[in-house]
Amino acid sequence: MSYEPRAGYPRLAVGGHERRGFLLCAVTVAVGLFIMSAVPSLAASLADRVFETTLGNGLKVLLVEEPKAPVVTIHVWYKVGSRNEQIGKTGISHMLEHMMFKGTPSIGPKQFSLIVQRNGGQDNAHTTSDYTAYYEDFAADRVLLGLELEADRMAHLLLDEKEFLPERQVVIEERRLRIEDQPANVLGEAMRATAFLAHPYRWPVIGWPSDIEGYTRDDLVRYFRTYYAPNNATLIVAGDIKKDDLLPKIQALFGKIPRGPAPLPRVITLEPPQRGERRVYVKKDAELPLLFAVYHVPNLTHPDSFALDVLAYVLGGGQSARLHQQVVYEKRLASYASADYSGVHVDPYLFGLSGGPLPGKTAEEVAQAIFAEIERVQREPVTDRELQKAKNQIESEFIFAQDSVHRLANLLGAWESVASWRLLAGYPDGIRKVTAADVQRVAKQYLTPDNRTVAILIPTKAAAPAGSGQPGGSKP
Repeated sequence: MSYEPRAGYPRLAVGGHERRGFLLCAVTVAVGLFIMSAVPSLAASLADRVFETTLGNGLKVLLVEEPKAPVVTIHVWYKVGSRNEQIGKTGISHMLEHMMFKGTPSIGPKQFSLIVQRNGGQDNAHTTSDYTAYYEDFAADRVLLGLELEADRMAHLLLDEKEFLPERQVVIEERRLRIEDQPANVLGEAMRATAFLAHPYRWPVIGWPSDIEGYTRDDLVRYFRTYYAPNNATLIVAGDIKKDDLLPKIQALFGKIPRGPAPLPRVITLEPPQRGERRVYVKKDAELPLLFAVYHVPNLTHPDSFALDVLAYVLGGGQSARLHQQVVYEKRLASYASADYSGVHVDPYLFGLSGGPLPGKTAEEVAQAIFAEIERVQREPVTDRELQKAKNQIESEFIFAQDSVHRLANLLGAWESVASWRLLAGYPDGIRKVTAADVQRVAKQYLTPDNRTVAILIPTKAAAPAGSGQPGGSKP
C-alpha cells in the first residue's frame, strides 16, 4: 500500500516528467507529425471504447473491452482523500486504506491479498489528497473473483479493534520511514503547509503524528460509513471482457449495496489569494541543500491548464529543456532542476519547481538561476521548436498512458475522481491549440513572486566530498 503517488497525469512517469536525453528529444521532434496525426483519433476512440453506466445505488461503472491480451484490471475509486478530513483527524483516509485489507465476515484478516496472489493476481491501493483507489490485476478468467472481493469489502468491512490497534502502529512507522527519515519529504510537507493557509491541501496525506496516534476505531467506522458508499465510488473494469456479459454480474454483486447519504461535511474552503512571497527553511540531517518553489495555479478543469502543462515541459521536460540546460549544464549549479504541473486535483493546486544544489553551491544560487529562466519565458515567447517538442512529449505520453489496461484504468479513475473521465477526450486537442503567446501569458499571470512559496532545506551535517557521488533529488 502507498499514499500520495503522483498518479493520474496523462504521462508515462508517475511522479513527474519522463526525462529524455538529447538524442531522444531529437527523435521526439522527428516523429511529431506521426504523433499529432494519431492523437485525435485515439482520443475519439477513447470516448467510444469506454462504456459508462450508473447503478440504481449511485455506483458509477466504466467498462473497457480490450481483448488484445487475456488479462483484466478491476479498480474501485472512492472520492475521498485528505482534503475531506478535519483538523485533528488528518491522515484518516490513508489509515482506512490500510484497514480495507483487514477482513470481512467471509474473508479473514490479511487474507484479501493472499487470495489474489493464490489466483495469480496482484493488488494494491493508494491514497491521495483527492481520492483513494484500489485495484486487482488478474488473468481474464478471474474477473468475477476480483469483483466479488471488492463488493464484499465495500459492503461488509469489519474494522475490528484487535486489527486496528497494531495497524495504527504500522502507519506510525510508515510515516517515520517515508517522511521523517526522508529530508526531501520533510521539506515537501513544510512547503505545502506554508503554501496553503486555509485549504486542507496544507496537511500531509499520511497525517500529522499526533493525529495518527489519536485515531479510534469509532473514528474509522464513521469515516467508512460516510465516504465508502457506492454513490461516492467508481468501478472500472478494463481488459479481455464482454460488457454485456459482465454488467449483469456487476449489478448482482454491487447493486444490492445500499446507497449512502451525500458525503458530509462538504469541502467548501477556498484558498485565499497569496499576497506576497512566503519562505520556509527546514534544518535536517542531509548531505546537501534542496530547493522547492511552488505557485498557486488552476486545476485541469480550467482552460489555462493546457498552457501550464506545456510550460512545465518547456522548463523541465528533459535534458534539452531550459532548466537542465541553464542551471545544470551551463551554470553547473545543480545536479538536477525540474518543473512540474499538478493539475489532476479537485481544487486548484500548485505548479512546482525544484533543484538540487551541487557541493559548494547554495539553494539561493539555484533559486535565482531558476527564477531567471521564469523571467526569460515571461519576457520572450518560447521558440517554435521548444513549443513543438513540449507538445510532442505530452501527446506521446498521453498515447503510452493507454498502452496497458491497468494504466488506462488508472487514468480514467483519477480524472473521474476529480472531475470527469470525459475530459480526457479533449485533452490532446487542448494541448495542440496552445500557442507561444499562451505559454508566455500563463507564466506572467501565475509565476509571479507574490504568488510564490519557496522552501529550502538546510543540511545539518557536512556535505560529502566532491566526486563521492550525490544523492538524487525529489520534486514537491
